[in-house]
Amino acid sequence: MAEIKDPENTLVIETTKGPVTIELRPDLAPKHVERIKTLARNGFYDGIVFHRVIPGFMAQTGCPQGRGTGSSDLPNLPAEFNAEPHVRGVCSMARSANPNSANSQFFICFDDATFLDKQYTVWGKVIDGMDNVDKIAKGEPPQNPDKMVKVRVAADAA
Repeated sequence: MAEIKDPENTLVIETTKGPVTIELRPDLAPKHVERIKTLARNGFYDGIVFHRVIPGFMAQTGCPQGRGTGSSDLPNLPAEFNAEPHVRGVCSMARSANPNSANSQFFICFDDATFLDKQYTVWGKVIDGMDNVDKIAKGEPPQNPDKMVKVRVAADAA
C-alpha cells in the first residue's frame, strides 16, 4: 500500500475489485476536491457502479442512477481546467457539453488521454490500486458492473 502523506487529501475507494487510493490535488482544483470529499463524507458514492468503462481509455462512475445521466443534489461546479495531463491513473471530472456542468461523476484514466487536457478538470491521481481499476468490468454499460462499495477520506478512518 502506498504511503499516505496527507490523509485529509487522500481518498480511499473500496471497489468490488479491491482498494484504490487516490491522492487529491486541491492545488489544481480546490472546488472539485472539496466536492469529492463532501460527497464521500456524506456516503453519496457508497454503492455506485462504474457505468461507463472503455478499455484503453477510462472507467467512469459517480452517477446515482448508474446510467451516466444523474448527479448529486449539490449545484454544478465551475470548470477548474488545469495543465495536469490526462495520463494513466489520473482522476478527472465528467461533465456534459457545458464546461461548468461537473457535479458528482468522475473518471479514472486507464492510459494516455491527453486529448482531454485543459477541457476536463483533473483533481487527483491513483497512487495505489491501479491494478484493481484495470480489473473493473468493461462496457457502456458493463453487463455486470463493478461498484464503489465504500468511499472515504483517509483522515476519517477509524
